[in-house]
Order: sequence, then structure tokens, then C-alpha cells
Amino acid sequence: MTADTITAADIRINARWLLPVEPYGIVLEHQAIIIQGARIAAVLPVAEADQGFRTKETIELPHHVVMPGLINMHGHAAMSLFRGMADDLPLMAWLNDHIWPAEGQFISEQFIADGTQLAMAEMLRTGTTTFSDMYFFPEIVAQMAHDTGMRAQICFPLLDFPTVWGSGPDEYLHKGEDLLNTWKGDSYIMPAIGPHAPYTVSDGPLARAVALSEKTGARLQTHLHETEFEVSDAMEKQGKRPLERLAKLGVLGARTQCVHMTQVSQPDIDLLAGTGTHVIHCPESNLKLASGLCPAHKLMAGGVNLALGTDGAASNNDLDLFGETRTAAMVAKVVAKDASVLSAHQALQMATLNGARALGREHELGSLVAGKLADIIAVDLSDPFIQPVYDPASHLVYSNHGRAVTHSWVNGVPQVQDGKLTRIDVPDLMLRVDGWARQIRERQAD
Repeated sequence: MTADTITAADIRINARWLLPVEPYGIVLEHQAIIIQGARIAAVLPVAEADQGFRTKETIELPHHVVMPGLINMHGHAAMSLFRGMADDLPLMAWLNDHIWPAEGQFISEQFIADGTQLAMAEMLRTGTTTFSDMYFFPEIVAQMAHDTGMRAQICFPLLDFPTVWGSGPDEYLHKGEDLLNTWKGDSYIMPAIGPHAPYTVSDGPLARAVALSEKTGARLQTHLHETEFEVSDAMEKQGKRPLERLAKLGVLGARTQCVHMTQVSQPDIDLLAGTGTHVIHCPESNLKLASGLCPAHKLMAGGVNLALGTDGAASNNDLDLFGETRTAAMVAKVVAKDASVLSAHQALQMATLNGARALGREHELGSLVAGKLADIIAVDLSDPFIQPVYDPASHLVYSNHGRAVTHSWVNGVPQVQDGKLTRIDVPDLMLRVDGWARQIRERQAD
């Protein structure tokens, strides 16, 4: 071996276990990941890396699983400031009597900035490197994520009625198109369109959202079939299921992400699969709000791409996507009455590569493959509560929780090192969070 055959690179990660996601269903041992700039230069056995690469930095992770960063495909980041504020209530009572009034009282640009930073701190510490957000002041969320160096799909809200961000559909769409133009082509920020739900957005604005998606290529995300009432109410008032209505309006397609889908018939599955529409499964939010159970096994068997989201911390109440993989796997087994459905590897793929597919970026994200962007996490399996280790993939889903994440990189830039955030000032953030909590408590006491 001569100096001419040795390649220089930036970072080398030596991992006890490597879960690449692609190829599917494997866990490798004693592997090295080589990072050059923002991308993965190579994934190879440690012995081969010793012979072929010289890096500026080498990180030894002798007790860790290294895997792709998790992709949280649905949430409302700033709602972290409402965490636990109105628990144990049905969905519509929760929204109408508590969440929407609180939003009217407290939502501002500063609330969104502070709540988003709180959410990003939690997500980065628990393994998420990319998140999707649908909330007010999306321009603030986009800038916060970009400045932190976290990847994000930012869906601007679209509703029939006025909110703090706009007077109605015309203003939402105008401001939303500006957002799409501002962040077009950015590696970190993926601007998207967010019609809230079929029961809050009428046909005209939905059709305009579809036209905007076709014009710009932007993704479109909407809450859909979240509750039995939503479907039965639509049948009574419009004579068709919400999914059927969206299909007739041209909403469904490969750029569209339908969130929740707890009420699913076989024709629904056929329609989703036939149009290439993605489904975002949020099992813990659905359980907490008693919304229903998404039949994940049927959707997957029907050929629908199924990704994972946490929803907002006001209805979950955490943003730990590892916890969501466990819940998704457990619920799927009960719903199917079959312990073999939704395996650990399938759950991990839902939280990584399937999310990348929903974003249309599976060629860059979601697996540890040479040439892809270096969005990588490391999970320490040395603690007693996850010993002994027979199957690291099983441990990640059934035994682990996100607090075991010790390292995280986005675009090759360290975001978490030895369990500490590198880009967020946590003490300063906590002072601002405490200030919001005091205001909310005082207003609730009035």
C-alpha cells in the first residue's frame, strides 16, 4: 500500500454495529463510515478503511449502532410549548376548547421561534435529523431549522378561515408561494403546501393548492381520515369519503402525504396505492386522542409507502421517533392479530428510508450508502437496560429509547456529540421556555 492509494477524507466513524437500511434487513459489524464534506464517501469494514483512508478525525463507537438519521414526517414543532396543557380530552374538544383558543392568545413570531427550537433540541437529542412541520409562521420555522443546520420540510398552512398568519386562502397561498420561491433548491429546507384537512379547506383552495404543487413541484401534506367522525360527517354532508373527494380534486399523487389515515377501507388502499400517495402514520397521537388505529399492515401489503410522524408534542407528548417505531410495531401486531407483522427492520425503514421516499429524496437520504448525504446517528447499546444484545435492530425498536442517542450528524456537521447538543444553547432556551410556561399558566388561571 502506497501513499498514492490512500484517500484523504474528513471524518471516520468506527462502529460496533452498522444498520444501513439499504440493503434491507441486515446489521453489519465492525464497519467504518467515511464522510467527505456533506456526503458519505464510503461504508466498508474497519480493516479495509485502515488500508484505504486517512481522515482528519476518527470517532470510535465501540458499543454503538450507527444508522441513518430518523425522519419525522409530521409534526407541529412550536406546539412543544403546549406540551401537556390539555390532556385526556377527545380530539375535537381538545382542538376547539383548548388548543385553538390558546393559539389565538399566544401564537406570535417569537412563540414560533422558541417553540421550534425546543422541538429541534428534543428531536436532535433523540435521533431525528429531518422533520416535517405544518404550523403558523412557516418562514420563521424554515429560518430556525436552516440556522441550526437541521433538515426540514416546511408546510405552509392553508385553511378557509383567518388565523394569526393570514386572513384566508388568498393570503395563505400568496405568502406560501413566496415561501416556496425563497427556499427552492435548498439542501436543508424543503418548502411544501399544507392544506390542514378536508373539513377545514373547501374545494376551491384545494384545487389551487394542487395547481401550485404542479407548478412548483412542491410536496403537499394534509391531515386525512383521522377520526371516524370525519369520515361519517363527510359521507352525510357530501356523499363521499374525504379520500374520494380529494381524488376527484386531483390532490392525490406521488407528491402528496396523507397524515393519520386511521379509517381505511380496501378501496381507500387501492386508491392510495394506485396514485402513489404516501401515508404518514402517527400512532401515539392517534392512541392518545382515541382517534383510531391505522391498519399499517394492510397499507404496506397494498403497496402504500408508509412513513412515521410523531405529530405535535401537545398530542403525543414527546417527539422521540424511536418511541414511535416501537408503538407502530406493537399497534400493528394487535390490529392485525399477528405478531409477525411490522418487524423491527420494517419499523426502522418507516422511520428512515420511507420518510425519504415521501419527501422525494430517497436518492440522498434515509440509508447509509456511499454518495448519500451524511445524516447519521449513533445509539449507545451499553447501558444495562438494553443488555445483552442479540439483535441490534430489535433493540432499537423494542428496548431502546431516543435518549440513548449519543451522536448525530446532518450534512456531515455534528449536531450531537457525546449526548450534548452542539448548535443549540440549551440553558438560554430553557429560560425562554420557562417564560412562556409562566404566561400560559397565568392565562389558564384567569
